[in-house]
Amino acid sequence: MGSWAYFDPEVSVDNSSCKDCTLVKVDSMNKPGILLEVVQILTDLDLIITKAYISSDGGWFMDVFHVTDQQGQKISDNRTIEQIEKALGPKGNTSGILKTWPGKRVGVNSMGEYTAIELIGRDRPGLLSEISAVLASLHINVAAAEVWTHNRRIACVLYVNDDTTNRAVDDASQLSAMEEQLKNILRGCGNDDDNVAHTSFSLGSTHVDRRLHQLLFADRDYEGATEPDCPIKPKVTIDRCEEKDYSVVTVKCKDRPKLMFDIVCTLTDMQYEYYIRHMDGCTLETEGETKKVIKCLEAAIRRRVSEGLSLELCAKDRVGLLSEVTRVLRENGLSVTRAGVTTVGEQAMNVFYVSDASGKPVDAKTIEELRKEIGETMRLNVKKAPTDARALEASGWAKTSFFFGSLLEKFLT
Repeated sequence: MGSWAYFDPEVSVDNSSCKDCTLVKVDSMNKPGILLEVVQILTDLDLIITKAYISSDGGWFMDVFHVTDQQGQKISDNRTIEQIEKALGPKGNTSGILKTWPGKRVGVNSMGEYTAIELIGRDRPGLLSEISAVLASLHINVAAAEVWTHNRRIACVLYVNDDTTNRAVDDASQLSAMEEQLKNILRGCGNDDDNVAHTSFSLGSTHVDRRLHQLLFADRDYEGATEPDCPIKPKVTIDRCEEKDYSVVTVKCKDRPKLMFDIVCTLTDMQYEYYIRHMDGCTLETEGETKKVIKCLEAAIRRRVSEGLSLELCAKDRVGLLSEVTRVLRENGLSVTRAGVTTVGEQAMNVFYVSDASGKPVDAKTIEELRKEIGETMRLNVKKAPTDARALEASGWAKTSFFFGSLLEKFLT
């Protein structure tokens, strides 16, 4: 029995067994959260999981993942293969319970010269613009951010520093003033209920995507009525497996990047193991418990959905840049449904998923107005063309393309 405690994970990357994908095989001692750790690392390395065989009964964890790169090709780059082996191997993150791959951390301590702010509240048009305007007025620079919206709720993790010192914001009075102003914005006008808004400065260290899931889960966003025009309609069913005393969860929906991570993350944070049962060994016994798991999985799948227009902007970083950009979006009648903001060197690179505030598709005229207002100081790329793309081309507007990839992850490494 003593040897079990010292069993190192074994990892192999196989490019010969399958014609269309790379096989990543992981054998290790089983422990709570091990599946999430592996899926999280593969996801953070920008790999697409197309298929997985998972076995975690008893004391062993044996998985085979079929993966490709973002272009659907096998993993041929030796550096990426070495990263996979290092991250999943004995010296990687799976050797410690629920440690995080360093590319996606949240927390004051993990950011060095930056402070992480977590926000949760009721979403409304222009809210991100108001948040960034407050930070700019306080001479707080937003170096990176992740923003999700779901069921009229918004969750944000922002990495900020002081404009004058270029260091983390650690002055108690300054933090207090910032927190109060942000809370007032999240509450909205005439609403003093603290339950609708929450602001915190995270002291721990956790994965940013996982933290956004946790914030929205704690906010019970899964209880809200799903928007009728939501493009993703997952079908989640739960059945009892009497033979093995498990509950079997079946999820059917349109595939997308990071889908498996979102599902496994939610089940892990709800204290379930695959197939599934509680970590204490109990299965889902009540109808209410089963319905809650189904709702939570549906919510986890929808949170990252970003149908419609994606705008990518690149500019020299400066205090107030995020405030300026979000103000322009708001004044042109656009709502931000999701956002990723990062700074690499002196360059700020932002991705905004936007929709028309009235629910209509964003037209070419609006994009042309955005281009004029943003001016020559920023590069703008429309990732998904609006409905009247021909009119856009006729206007003479030209795309400027540049690579975003996982710049936020690299910045936080």
